[in-house]
Amino acid sequence: MIHIGAGKIILKNEASGFRWIASVQPFAISPFIVTNEQYQLLNPNLSVNQEDKQKPVVEVSWLDAIAYCNFLSEKSGLTSCYSSNSTGLVVCDWTANGYRLPTEAEWELACRAGSTAIRYGDLNEIAWYEENSDSRLHEVGTKKPNDYGLYDTIGNVWEWCWDIFDAKVYGDYRVFRGGGWSDPARSCRASCRRKSHPTFRVDDLGFRLAQTI
Repeated sequence: MIHIGAGKIILKNEASGFRWIASVQPFAISPFIVTNEQYQLLNPNLSVNQEDKQKPVVEVSWLDAIAYCNFLSEKSGLTSCYSSNSTGLVVCDWTANGYRLPTEAEWELACRAGSTAIRYGDLNEIAWYEENSDSRLHEVGTKKPNDYGLYDTIGNVWEWCWDIFDAKVYGDYRVFRGGGWSDPARSCRASCRRKSHPTFRVDDLGFRLAQTI
């Protein structure tokens, strides 16, 4: 896990043009997206070919990602971050030392690594996307990292974040970030936001881990 210092980030809803400033406390984030090999710890019945072990796990819902965070926390002897409240909604204990999903503010702050450009480097050097992916998923960590040492924050797979996208319009739809192997360059930007239902699964959507510190 890589420690990221406190900071502020300007987030924006590109559809509405609304912008807001989010303050971020120090946190830790994984340099890599969770792989098939790692996810197999939770689901030993998951069949993974040797050549796919170091590729990002995909077709995992937001709820699947939450379950994995708690599983890994318990396996590591840490306090789980997630539980359900009286209405059945998932809540997060931000003081717990276990694994969790990054907030989208944490994600973008970590992705940018101090850059104010639309992405932290040349797209072909840092990301697998529509023009260079050969229409397939790739192993994690095979492109250049950003200045914080994070790989694949742009391209390869989108990444689930904790946040609800817009409760008034989309209910409990959650945010995902970063762009994927089948996306054009315009979708592979640090500020690009998408959303879907927390049960949604697709072949270019995974997640990475974060921790409160």
